[in-house]
Amino acid sequence: MPKTVSGFSKFSKEEKLQWMLTSFFNGDTRVEKTLKQYWNKNEVLQDLHDDFIENTLSNFYMPFAIAPNFKINGKDYAVPMVTEESSVVAAASLVAKFWSTRGGFKAEVIASEKIGQVHFMYQGATEDILAYFEQKKADLYKVTEGITKNMRKRGGGILDIEIRDKTAKLANYYQLHITFDTKDSMGANFINSCLEAIANEFENDSISIVMSILSNYVPNCLVRAEVSCPVSDLYAENSVEFAEKFKQAIQIADIEPHRAVTHNKGVMNGVDAVILATGNDFRAIESGAHAYAAKSGSYKSLTHCEIKEGVFKFWIEIPLAVGTVGGLTGLHPLSKLSLELLGSPSAQELMMVVAVAGLAQNFAALRALTTTGIQKGHMKMHLTNMIKQLGASPEEKQFLISYFENKTVTHNAVVEAYEKMTKV
Repeated sequence: MPKTVSGFSKFSKEEKLQWMLTSFFNGDTRVEKTLKQYWNKNEVLQDLHDDFIENTLSNFYMPFAIAPNFKINGKDYAVPMVTEESSVVAAASLVAKFWSTRGGFKAEVIASEKIGQVHFMYQGATEDILAYFEQKKADLYKVTEGITKNMRKRGGGILDIEIRDKTAKLANYYQLHITFDTKDSMGANFINSCLEAIANEFENDSISIVMSILSNYVPNCLVRAEVSCPVSDLYAENSVEFAEKFKQAIQIADIEPHRAVTHNKGVMNGVDAVILATGNDFRAIESGAHAYAAKSGSYKSLTHCEIKEGVFKFWIEIPLAVGTVGGLTGLHPLSKLSLELLGSPSAQELMMVVAVAGLAQNFAALRALTTTGIQKGHMKMHLTNMIKQLGASPEEKQFLISYFENKTVTHNAVVEAYEKMTKV
């Protein structure tokens, strides 16, 4: 069977699977068995998953976990997390418990504006397009009234429409820059529908619309989370030295992009895990967060630290465009369950929970880096995965876990210990 195909999306699921097996795996039944073992036996649930995307062949499972003991603004949470990285949930749980006895996390939503843009070309005089915009502005609001009706009932909608002259950077380029409040919805489809209606109304013979699309850079959809305590309460062995090293680690991330990228990746370990669990768009969150980290023109840390008058303060400000209604949040059973676990939060409350998860993850990483080193705890978490790859029996697994209790874990060390054990 050829490796190119027409009309593939119209094939049945079984036909798609058989085409792939024949074209790329020589009909290997092992591959078919692997894919089919992840099909959900509940046909209704499997049909739901099949409809999420096109050309579905199977389900790719990720671990679903909770990190307990989070106290945020005085409220207790068990935070749902979906991730494959072994140390993320453990680190979040440890840090949550640590700060729960030191006042917990404080969080607030600074702003919740989202952005969409109509990009267009105009070759006439700038003053003419500005005058045309002023003439059409009321009509631009009016043409979206049918789309925004329900959103306006919930207190959201279009906040402002402005025209921006970008011709200094690209000849003849202008944009309509539109801000939205989408309340508890992430609002991507809502925003894009509004933009397309506005573009159709605004376009004329001298205006060439290039595209109309929301932006995932939302610097005014911003949340802040922080923790603080007396320096003396930070670390048992030497709190003052620990606090200073912790602060220096963040200062390094502020001036060294190579470190900042890895530093912020640690933040996103926590952020993405909650975003995935709640059915939100982690790719949009990632791109917006990293753009925000570079807003000064240099890529910097998303987290900050201050030591003042004997008090340690650690905080994050991060843009998070999330939703608690619509999309997968209302379709995926585990996403719905995650939101129920969090107490059916508003979008703003979810923003705070997500920011706290990112802050907790970063605290855990920096605490490890500035004390015992990242590998000690990280490799301990990988130990069970390495043991499984070796095909150890339950008894052998338990022996190896006990053997490495106070030893450095490396892949070579685990292999050597296993081979030595099995030769006895």
